[in-house]
Amino acid sequence: MKYNLSEIMRTAWRFVKCNGFTMSEALKQAWLNIKLKAKMMLGVVKFYYEKINGEIREAYGTLNHRLVPPTLGTGRRANETVQTYYDTEKGEWRCFKVANLLRIA
Repeated sequence: MKYNLSEIMRTAWRFVKCNGFTMSEALKQAWLNIKLKAKMMLGVVKFYYEKINGEIREAYGTLNHRLVPPTLGTGRRANETVQTYYDTEKGEWRCFKVANLLRIA
C-alpha cells in the first residue's frame, strides 16, 4: 500500500506544535492515523481512542462507501484535527481527535 509521506509529515508537525509531542511520538501517531484511515477505506475496523473526558472508547468504524449511507456535503471545510468515521454499531457518524488514537485492534 502506498502512503502520502507529505501528509504524514504535515500531521506529525501538527502534533509537535499543537499537542507537545516529541517528533518520534508525533511520527508514530501520524503513521497510526494514516494506517487506520487506509484500513477503514477497505472495511470495518476495530480501534481504540481516548475520549475528551478521559474514557477509553472501543469503536468499530468504516469509511468504505459501500458500507455507509449516502451523505451530502455540509459546505464546511474538513477539520484536520479530528477523524470522522461511520460507527457501524451505532449506525451514526462520529469523530475523535487524531492525537487521541490509541491503537488499532
